[in-house]
Amino acid sequence: MIVVFGSLNVDLVTPVERLPGAGETVIGPGYALHPGGKGANQALAACRAGAEVALVGAVGRDGFAEIALSLLAADGVDLANVAHVDAPTGAAFIAVDAAGSNQIVVAAGANAFARSAALDTMPLSERDVLLLQREVPEAECIAAAQSMKRAGGRVILNLAPAGAPAAALLDCLDVLIVNEHEALVLAQSLGWPDGAPEEVARRIDAERGLACVVTLGAAGVVGWQGGVRRRLAAPQVDVVDTVAAGDSFTGAFAAALAAACGFSGALQRGLAAGSLACTVAGAQPSVPRREAIEALVGQAFI
Repeated sequence: MIVVFGSLNVDLVTPVERLPGAGETVIGPGYALHPGGKGANQALAACRAGAEVALVGAVGRDGFAEIALSLLAADGVDLANVAHVDAPTGAAFIAVDAAGSNQIVVAAGANAFARSAALDTMPLSERDVLLLQREVPEAECIAAAQSMKRAGGRVILNLAPAGAPAAALLDCLDVLIVNEHEALVLAQSLGWPDGAPEEVARRIDAERGLACVVTLGAAGVVGWQGGVRRRLAAPQVDVVDTVAAGDSFTGAFAAALAAACGFSGALQRGLAAGSLACTVAGAQPSVPRREAIEALVGQAFI
């Protein structure tokens, strides 16, 4: 089983000709309302990639809560440990330009009240994987990671949004997933002068014994594990927008790792899922299913 401890949001997505600069207003023709949040997106991605998934988090007691939970419930994610609290459901405000790039502002809302205590009541084992991000309180992420490690399971952290992770959290990890910006922020937080993404991944692996994956957008992905470098080019797809591409990668990667596909197989499936997510607008509506992922893996990597 994959346990995702993370955020649930509603996403308000507006198409714009170009992304605004500081202090600038850009007009879009309308907006769409979708379920989102990194925790929810990654839970859905892992579920659609074939894993059994339980989500631990929090939503409000408002109309947005039903929207935030809708696709998760429809796809069979276990929502028994999603709390309903007296705070507004989290929300993300997303602008997407004509090239598919985006800017995102997130209001935490109920996510600030997500608590890891639910993991203490779950029947965790060495077969389980905990998947974390950084849209819920870090102290709770550390407690969740410690619970999973006590059970003998593995812990994956997607360092998104970018920030300096606590040493206690890094000590619990088996895999760290970052994009290029997050790799630079990580290097700065560790006092490393070279923030080049691949060097950060190599050094994390070499010095901390922690597998590290860097997603490189259209350039693909590089991963280091046990001193071995793996580099994959991204499949060619028609990009609509890049919203949830990273979450789709992370969820599918975790699902493949839990299914004993190995590190290389997990990279392939993560990259296929992230690429497919770019071909459909929105966050959770764009998350691909196992059949499509495996088909693209067969075309691109085998």
